[in-house]
Parts: sequence; structure tokens; C-alpha cells
Amino acid sequence: MISPILRSSRTSLRLLVLGGLCSASAIAIAAAPSAAPKFDVARVSNDIKTLSSDDFEGRGPATRAEVKTIDYIAAQMKAAGLKPAGDKGTWFQDVPLLQSDIVGTPSLSMSIGGTATPLSQGEQIAVRAAETGQSTVNFKDLPLVFVGYGVKAPERGWDDFKGVDLKGKIMVVLVNDPDFEGGEGDFGGKLMTYYGRWTYKYEEAARQGAAGVLVVHESEPASYGWATVKNSNTNTMFDIVRADPKSVHTQMEGWIQKDLAAQLLKASGVDFEAAKAAARKKDFQPIPLKATMSADYAVKSQVITSHNVAGIVPGSKYPNETVIYSAHWDHLGVGLPDAKGDRIYNGARDNASGTAALLELARAFAKGPKPERSVLFLAVTAEEKGLLGSEYYADRPLRPLATTAGVINMDGPLSISKTTNFSISGAAKLDLLTVLTEEGQKLGRHYTPDARPEAGSFYRSDHFSMAKRGVPAISFSPGRELVDGGDARGKELSDAYTRDKYHQPADEYDPNWDTSGWAGDLTLLYNTGARLADSHVWPNWSQDSEFRATRDATAAQRKP
Repeated sequence: MISPILRSSRTSLRLLVLGGLCSASAIAIAAAPSAAPKFDVARVSNDIKTLSSDDFEGRGPATRAEVKTIDYIAAQMKAAGLKPAGDKGTWFQDVPLLQSDIVGTPSLSMSIGGTATPLSQGEQIAVRAAETGQSTVNFKDLPLVFVGYGVKAPERGWDDFKGVDLKGKIMVVLVNDPDFEGGEGDFGGKLMTYYGRWTYKYEEAARQGAAGVLVVHESEPASYGWATVKNSNTNTMFDIVRADPKSVHTQMEGWIQKDLAAQLLKASGVDFEAAKAAARKKDFQPIPLKATMSADYAVKSQVITSHNVAGIVPGSKYPNETVIYSAHWDHLGVGLPDAKGDRIYNGARDNASGTAALLELARAFAKGPKPERSVLFLAVTAEEKGLLGSEYYADRPLRPLATTAGVINMDGPLSISKTTNFSISGAAKLDLLTVLTEEGQKLGRHYTPDARPEAGSFYRSDHFSMAKRGVPAISFSPGRELVDGGDARGKELSDAYTRDKYHQPADEYDPNWDTSGWAGDLTLLYNTGARLADSHVWPNWSQDSEFRATRDATAAQRKP
């Protein structure tokens, strides 16, 4: 992927011939500092311990815990020596959001093959508070239709709907892409496209005019278990404030267990696995189910203001150009209790660790040699609610996106144990990845592609909000090829975290964590950002990237 490189000192330029990523010319990026700062791992651990403590109540947006969280982050930025970069000279950027909650316990039921079947919220089904702004969700005996993967992709010659009228009906849809388990589609195989994300399924349901949508949960194609689905969908919902929310949301959005989906299909004379097999083919036809659904619950909605936190190290030579480090500060707050009765979703690795890394990198840049470009440290809100804080920033940036050279996002960026590799979320090709790879090689680490491409991680973290607007952006992963135990042990630990802790109260700070790799992770992150900040070149996406044209269109706004 990476072609030969001419190496030189920090004060000179490095010529990167980026494997064909930049067709017009190669880019030159200054070499990283010969010696990175020494990072205080104990201080990082303390930041994680503090932010993920019960006192911070899971860092839910628009709660008293938000005030405590953002004040803590701002205080640490100020102590580090950063300058405030938020609205009107403050540390904060206001982020207005629509907050929606189900009032009480929703009444949910189905009639399956003529048999009345009550449904328990969080058990067979997990419905979200309506994000359409309506105060009640009340419907009776609406028909259900199985629509395969629910994909309409003309550029891939794919249409799961075949003109079926879904108005007044509930879509039942599989998660992931039509070719996740083989089939005729061209959707990247195990690499999930945006068509595989549940957010796309919801948006497409609204475009189809459906009354609601239920995503069928399966752990492998979803990349997480039912506990994650339940905990992420039965608490407070947030969305950006939209002029027409019904254009992207139906009144009912939710998930159902696979067993319930199999029951629905069986009552309609169809085997679940046979239906899945049919859905993997282009000639799939929607299947009307011999089942209806009824729902009745109240929804409380209000517009609230959450906050991004922003601090900056001004550039010494090109202060109007920006390199961004980002991490989301929020987690799920207080929600349904686990088996032990714990209701606080502490979010230690997700993402107190990323916020702590952001603060430690801010300290290093503020106390070290001043970068030529400005470096912005951005802690964003409501990532867990759909990347909303980063989406708001990208739509209303504090620093122009055209003159933002790149974004390094951190979502769980600290290794579970020292690794020999590193990665990024997804499989995007861009110059910034080449820089990261080069800096990793200097530290004796190698790049490996995303170990779980089926998870659709590229679309699940805050770099995506910037990427889709053309800004070169990556979300760093510390890798899982462990010095002690190799990839097999790394996979075992990663799978255990996803199964037992991800989006669960058990994601708590542990004083026995193996922190041996953290200094190396922070060094790699620092060197990559410093190399970009101490240059005046503009990384880009690969020629075949869907983000390339958007980035190219902004070139005229940048000085040579």
C-alpha cells in the first residue's frame, strides 16, 4: 500500500508517494519530532477513573452529569494551557438537540397467525422513543411486511422493495448488507457499507412511507449482543433539531429478537433461514406476514442544549489552518438495571478512555514546541445517540472545514495490552492513513485492516461526520495483536469486552488494567498529528473514494 519514502529531519520535508492516493502529485509532510513527549499514564488512568466514576452517572447528555463532565474537561484544558475555542470565546459550543423519552412502560403486542402475543420492552422487542416530535404513538393491528435487508441501491442494481406500498405498514428488516453471508449483492462482503447500518434502515423506512420499522437482531451481523440493543434503545433518545423529522424517522423504530422474527415468518409459512437466503438475491420479493402489531405509549419531547468542549493550541506559522483531535465525552447515563441491579452505564473504555487521551495529548501540545498549524482538541457530545455532537460541529464548524487538514478521532484508543499493530475503523484509503502507518513503523508497529469489517465501524464514530464532508478523517484503533498472546488472545479479550461490557454497566474503570501499551498509543497519536501540524500540505482521499470530490471542491479556499 505504501511506496518508498525519502526520509529526512523534522525541519525538512518528507516526500510521500502515497500508493496512488494523490494522483495529481505526491504530498510532502514534515517529519514528526525526533522525540515525542513523555506521557503520564497514571494521569490518564486518573482521568478515566474520574470520568467513569458513579459520581459522573454515565455522562448522559442533558443531565446534571453533563455539567460536571464538560466542566471537568474544560478545567483540564485550561490547566493544560489551551485557549478556549468554543462559542463567543468560551470553552463550549452549544448543540441544540431534540430529546425524547417514552413515558412509563409502552404497551406493545402482536397478533401472530391469529394468536395474541404481548411483548415486553427490552425482552423480545426494544422500541425507541419517537423522534418525530409527536407526543403519542398509538396504532392498532398494522400489518407487518418482511423486506429482506431493506436496501434500495440503484447504483448496485438492488431494490428490496419492488414497488410494494408500505404506507400504514411495519417493515421487518435484517441487519447488515445483503452479501454479509454471501449472495448476489455488491456491498463489500464482510466489509459493511452504510446500507448495512441500522440508521440507514430507519431512514429508508421513512422514505418508503412506512409506519414503523423493526430490525431483526442477530449478534454476528450486528456485531454485538441483545444487551447492547436493549440498553442503547430503551433510554432517552436524542436527534439534531430537524425542520422535517418525519423525512428521516418513522413513528416507531426498534429491534426484535431473532426468535420473534422466526415466529413471524413461520406463521406465514416461511422458514427464517430460507427467507434470509432469498433476501440475498436480487430477485427477492417482500413477504407480507400473517401478523399485525399494536402499540400505545406516550412520548415526552423537548429541545435541550448539550455542549461540545473545544480548546486550541494556536499555530505559530499557519494559525488559520487546523488539525483536529476528537473524542466523544458522553455515554448512556442511567438506564435499565443489569443482573446485579447496577443502573449506571459508566463507559470507562467507551469513551472515558478517549477523552482522557484527548486531554493528555492536549497537555503535550500545549507544553511542547508550538505547532505550525493550530491544533484543536474537540470533545463532542451525543455520539452514542447518533454522532450528533460531531454532526453539529461539521455542519456549523468553529474552524472552517476547508482549512482543516485532518481529523484524528479517538474512541477507545488505548490498548487492552501492549500490541504490535494498530488499525483504524473501516477500510478507507487516504493520505492520513499513510502518515499514521509511517509513524507506526518508526515505533515498531504495523498497520492491519479493521479486524471486524462487518461491524461497520467507519459509520459508527465521530470521524464519519467530518469524512462525509470531505475532511480527511480517521478513527484510531490500538490493534489486537498482543505482545503477550498474539492475535488469538487479543480477539478473545476483545470479544469478551463486546459480549460482557460494551454498552453495559460493567464497562467500569479497573485499577488492574494492563496499561503497558498506553504510552506507545499516545506517542503514535501525537507523532501523527504533530507531523501533519508541522506542515503546509493537504492530505486527501484516494481517487476512488466517495469523499474525494467533496474535498477537491474546497481546494480553492486554501492558500498554496
